[in-house]
Amino acid sequence: MEYPFARAAIRGMAAGLAVAVAAGAASASDFRLLMFEQAGCIYCMRWDSEIGPAYPNTEQGEIAPLTKLNIRDELPDGIELDRAAYLTPTFVLIREGAEVGRIEGYPGPDFFWFLLDEVIERAEQPES
Repeated sequence: MEYPFARAAIRGMAAGLAVAVAAGAASASDFRLLMFEQAGCIYCMRWDSEIGPAYPNTEQGEIAPLTKLNIRDELPDGIELDRAAYLTPTFVLIREGAEVGRIEGYPGPDFFWFLLDEVIERAEQPES
């Protein structure tokens, strides 16, 4: 005898487990992507329209949730950068409050994803 509801329940549990594993891996890395922006920055506005809506729903967005900061504001407590951000947008990947990678400027959607993947990949590599 076949039980279609059982098969659907098992698929649902497997999907839930995959999401939980992915969420655990993302939170274990403690990455965060800081976006330094300022009013009137046309490249910030382009990023907001071309990447912004999708970012939280991507693998990169799960690994490194986004925090937007005004370039002129003081850094939040516990954040340490290798050097200040001077142009907008600047994207700084941090782990446990320390900078581990950076993208300066917005090169368009295709190159942004490529560069972000490279920055994350380098940051995930164990230090030698």
